[in-house]
Amino acid sequence: MNRDILVTFCLYFVGLFSIGLVAWARTRNISDYILGGRRLGSVVSALSAGASDMSGWLLLGLPGLVYTSGLQGLWLAAGLLLGTYLNWTLVAKRLRVFSEVFDNSITLPEYLENRFSDETGILRSLSALMILFFFTIYTSSGLVAGGKLFNSVFSVPYQTAMLLGALSVLIYTFMGGFLAVSWTDAFQATLMLLALLIVPFMAFMEMEPHQLGSATHELLGTLMPDGDGLASLTATISLCAWGLGYFGQPHILARFMAIDSPENIPRARAIGTSWAGAAMAGAILAGIAGSLYMGVGLKDAEKVFIFLVQRLMHPAISGVCLAGILAAIMSTADSQLLVSASALAEDFYRARLRPNAGQKELVWAGRVTVLLVCAVAVFFARDPESKVLEMVSYAWAGFGASFGPTLILSLSWKGMTKAGAVAGILTGCLAVVIWKNLHGGIFDIYEMVPGVIFSTLAIVVASRLSSGPGRRETELFQKCLSSL
Repeated sequence: MNRDILVTFCLYFVGLFSIGLVAWARTRNISDYILGGRRLGSVVSALSAGASDMSGWLLLGLPGLVYTSGLQGLWLAAGLLLGTYLNWTLVAKRLRVFSEVFDNSITLPEYLENRFSDETGILRSLSALMILFFFTIYTSSGLVAGGKLFNSVFSVPYQTAMLLGALSVLIYTFMGGFLAVSWTDAFQATLMLLALLIVPFMAFMEMEPHQLGSATHELLGTLMPDGDGLASLTATISLCAWGLGYFGQPHILARFMAIDSPENIPRARAIGTSWAGAAMAGAILAGIAGSLYMGVGLKDAEKVFIFLVQRLMHPAISGVCLAGILAAIMSTADSQLLVSASALAEDFYRARLRPNAGQKELVWAGRVTVLLVCAVAVFFARDPESKVLEMVSYAWAGFGASFGPTLILSLSWKGMTKAGAVAGILTGCLAVVIWKNLHGGIFDIYEMVPGVIFSTLAIVVASRLSSGPGRRETELFQKCLSSL
């Protein structure tokens, strides 16, 4: 069986690396490497945004949560689906227009610097540091998921398995940059959805009707989290609050900046939201199917999808479904590596060290930083006991609180200032880091919630207390609004 799966994986990798080679030939400058020259179509933009968003937690973490906790996973999915829709509706078109009007900004830190006419470089450097800090954790979660997959399927030691996953992502991201990442993500989004629809369907087909009927009542009892009234409410709010994180995720926001035309965003929104809804429904059904089909005896609940595939599928089909897990892992890890590389190459190397560097030098600076970030992520992913969902939740909250309020207000409030942006980013980050280490009562609520609240308050207060925006900022802001 492993040989058949190995053949499927090899074909999968050949396809990815071929895409990487084509993208290599089309990458001529740093804008191509980081943002694909702003020429992504609506389908690729939507699918690559979805695939880079969901990561390994979609096929490991979410099914594992439902496997152990039942239908309360629906609250998480509902929050994420609403967040996906609102992100495409409230942010996508504005960010595409604003990032181009404000000096054709190709990274999120560069956009914030240009938006607030920051000549000190503080805002850009601070944003880049936040990206590097949280993406190192986020990328590590993907490598942990890859290690678990290779370990389960091929019975290789976890450390070796994790390194294999890291090397796979590294090769085509290093070669082709944003185009390679986006094209492969669109392909991988299709593979992920196929796996998520096939596996639970096959599992339910194996069960008797009376088995499904008797389980329905028990499942309905798991809709609300366990605990007294306050504890249950806190847990429910925490699950729904994941949707707040979308507004600050640099790897998703990059797709909005790269789409070829703002007019294609409504179509991309329809595709992206539909894909997300179907994919999360499949993940929830996979968790339910796992609890009914295998009981609750799994030591590592995050491997429930893998065990379903191995037990139910013909080797050839299981290879495709397991490749779907790998696709989920790689489609996020590659985007995170690339955004981290852009933070170092564009927002530190060119902005601070080599402002006159040529395009080829900048592209190679981006490639070298991909290697460096991947090496650090490998170091943090070396523990096989790491939980994918826990790592993702921390990084997701960090980005959502640090950048979410800052970005939304920068796109909608002309009175926001540089001081407000700096205060919002710092406050959001500190709130997440501090809240994460507090426990009991209200401190059990997901750190995203206080992070977003405190960040928003800090932006408003600091903007009111500082001098207002300059004439150029105001004129460009009005130009952006007139283009919407």
